[in-house]
Amino acid sequence: MAVKVTIYTDGSSRGNPGPGGYGAVLLSGPYRKELSAGYAVTTNNRMELLAVIAGLEALKNDGCEVTVYSDSRYVVDAVEKGWVFGWERKGFRDKKNPDLWQRFLRVYRRHSVRFVWVKGHAEIPENERCDRLAVAAASRPGLPCDAGFRAE
Repeated sequence: MAVKVTIYTDGSSRGNPGPGGYGAVLLSGPYRKELSAGYAVTTNNRMELLAVIAGLEALKNDGCEVTVYSDSRYVVDAVEKGWVFGWERKGFRDKKNPDLWQRFLRVYRRHSVRFVWVKGHAEIPENERCDRLAVAAASRPGLPCDAGFRAE
């Protein structure tokens, strides 16, 4: 029987580009794990996507049944509407964040993942917690560079 996991995610940046961070909360049965990280210069979309990636990469076993709750239309629509698979077929030509989308697809394919879009700042406790984690991560001193970020 596959392990069922719920992942809430959020990303944040002050300025676009600017300092940014992500937060993720993973729930499975009695277990809870919180993840966050920040970067000196990045974008909100990169942090939204990286939150999902970090959550999926934190899973210890392949084949999990995962529900990801995200307030990012960019991420949810790209997957649920199948756009990312078309981008992949075209080598991500002219698409933003190909490094993260390729990383996402590698870990996404190890599990059964469905996405649910949630309205941001709608008093969903775990989504609000992710937002606080993301904002705090973006505010830490001495943030590293987001190696994949490319200014346009």
